[in-house]
Parts: sequence; structure tokens; C-alpha cells
Amino acid sequence: MFFGEYTYKVDEKGRVPLPPKFRRQMKEGVILAKGMGEKCIAAYPVAEWKRLSDSLAAKAVTPANLRRLNRAIFGSAFGASLDGQGRIILPFSLREYAGIGDSAIVVGANNCVELWCEGEWQTEKTSAEEQASEIIESFGAQ
Repeated sequence: MFFGEYTYKVDEKGRVPLPPKFRRQMKEGVILAKGMGEKCIAAYPVAEWKRLSDSLAAKAVTPANLRRLNRAIFGSAFGASLDGQGRIILPFSLREYAGIGDSAIVVGANNCVELWCEGEWQTEKTSAEEQASEIIESFGAQ
């Protein structure tokens, strides 16, 4: 499980460190993908990415829609690994998509880690915090 919010510099090679407490879960590798509906980069441990892949394959959708979904999700994903200093290289296309420049906000999001540019993150964080209680209530939890 990933949680917390951290700010890190992105170096000239596009490398960004992950928080030390996240690294254990990422030691087998990381899959970087566009955020699902948000302008961020999602970083999944390989095992979690496999679960996501299996879950999508099991959904009752038409073959054409499944192909489109696979292209959208898997076509822009990249494999990565942590270097000796706990950094991952963020591919330029993903940095450009997320608007990440020389710093990134690294956010634990339960089963994955999200990397955001500061402006987008502040907007999303405010919106999420405003809507969280309504979402929880819709589950019937209090």
C-alpha cells in the first residue's frame, strides 16, 4: 500500500527518486503509464500491473472495445527499474503528458504511486478533498 505526498526534483536526465518506503514494493520493477483520466504518471509495481491486466481481460466488453482499451492503457506504458539511488527515469512523453518539469509531486495512491506537476496536483488535491466525504457516504460508510 502506498500513501503520503512528497516533493522531489527531477534531474536533467528525467530521473526522480521514489520515497524510501515505496522502494521495497517496486524492487521487482515499475510500470509507468498515463494516469487514468488525470494528467499524471501512474507507477505500478509489476505484480499490481499484472493484476490490472488480468482484471481488464476478464471484463465483459466487446473485442473491439477491449483492443481500444488495451491500446490506450498499454500502448503508452513503459517498464522501468530503480537505480542504486532509488530513482526511476520518467520517459519524456510521459513527463510531457503530465506537465512535469524540474520537480514532481510523488503521491501514494493505495495500489500505485502517482507523479504530478505541482499545479495539477494542487487542483486535484483540492477537488479530491472536497469530494471525499460525499464519495465515502455513497458507499454507505461513515
